[in-house]
Amino acid sequence: MTTRTLTCATTAGLTRAVRALAREHALDPAVRGRLVLSAAEAAGAALRAGRETVLEWTYAPDEGVLTVVLRTPPGGTGPVAAADLPMAADAVTGEEVVWRLPASPPPPGSAAPGADAGADAGEDAGQDAGQDAGQDFDEAALAAEELRAVVAAADALTAEHRRLKDELAETNSGVLALYVQLDERDEQLRTAHGQTLRELEDALRPPPIKADGLELAVHYEPAGTDAPTGGDLYDWFVLPDGTVHITIVDALGHGVTSTRSALNVTHAVRTLALEGHRLQSIVGRTDEILRPFDRSVMATVLLARIDPATGELWLANGSHPPALLLRRDGTARYLEARGRGIGFPLPGSETPLTERLAPGDLLLLYTDGLTESRRDPIEGEKRLIEAAHKHLQSPTEEVPGAIAEDMHTVILHPDDTLALAVRFTGQ
Repeated sequence: MTTRTLTCATTAGLTRAVRALAREHALDPAVRGRLVLSAAEAAGAALRAGRETVLEWTYAPDEGVLTVVLRTPPGGTGPVAAADLPMAADAVTGEEVVWRLPASPPPPGSAAPGADAGADAGEDAGQDAGQDAGQDFDEAALAAEELRAVVAAADALTAEHRRLKDELAETNSGVLALYVQLDERDEQLRTAHGQTLRELEDALRPPPIKADGLELAVHYEPAGTDAPTGGDLYDWFVLPDGTVHITIVDALGHGVTSTRSALNVTHAVRTLALEGHRLQSIVGRTDEILRPFDRSVMATVLLARIDPATGELWLANGSHPPALLLRRDGTARYLEARGRGIGFPLPGSETPLTERLAPGDLLLLYTDGLTESRRDPIEGEKRLIEAAHKHLQSPTEEVPGAIAEDMHTVILHPDDTLALAVRFTGQ
């Protein structure tokens, strides 16, 4: 392994020397061109300032590596970053720039570029470097060869870029087609899902009833679109004596699990009511019936009986929000019936609250999702009276949905919501 050095005083001499040693070690023309440009750029500041630059190179035959070192006087290289050079340097210090390149050994008997050039101190030490490397050294031809190599590399990159662009366009076209197919499939699934949800909700709703003297309407809204049903359910039916029974249930929790609990409650209440049990005993008896089968059931319950002929109203409560009564003249009040819900300590209802409806009066039964969406039930009850006044003269079938929309302009606490309106029209 032999180290050779050469002192250069001009850029032309340096580039000639670098080109000669690169040719001697059979570097690829494109690599050679980059090395020449990098050396000229790294030593440019020193050479322009009249300072000599030392070019040193060593070939390690065992490794097949050519190490090229460009050494300038202290501060002579200027601010050079290794990655900013056309040929990225392996190391950069204040005085040295180092490149390590895979290379071939020089041909036997070749002379070191510029080995004898330093004899005349008045001449550029690198001006005859190519002549010392061989008689066929033609710097212009080598520069042209380097240029052709760079152009060929650029053309290859352009062709590759074009190919990749075509592949990307084809891929994008395929992805777009896939997105269209997925969107169509999603639409089909959404349609099927929506149909399933509507069928499920319809299955949970009791069939409409007709009772001369009463108009009934209901609005239900789940807490989230991922759970179409929840623990808020209602039931209505006509008893053998002609009175209308209404059950409002709010079971603890959300989703299908709470729906099951609410269904158990409504079915038990319906059975007891049809068997003729007194209104005030039904909540307690429902708790007794369900407790052996599901001790985890917790639900608030509001029961209403209305005589459509006379407007007489009976209410029994089990920890549920009170019903709201709006008279035809605009007065409003909450009907507070006392009792404890199913699964609560000492469940059951006290003596039912009785009231008589006049033609045009509106009764609103609901769950706490309607009044507690802003986490303040007292404020919610005040807003509910205002919303009910606003829609008092609206058609009955529009009232529950319109009131729910007004109450849910701001939702801080999402919950299942049920609103049921009863208007007494009189026979």
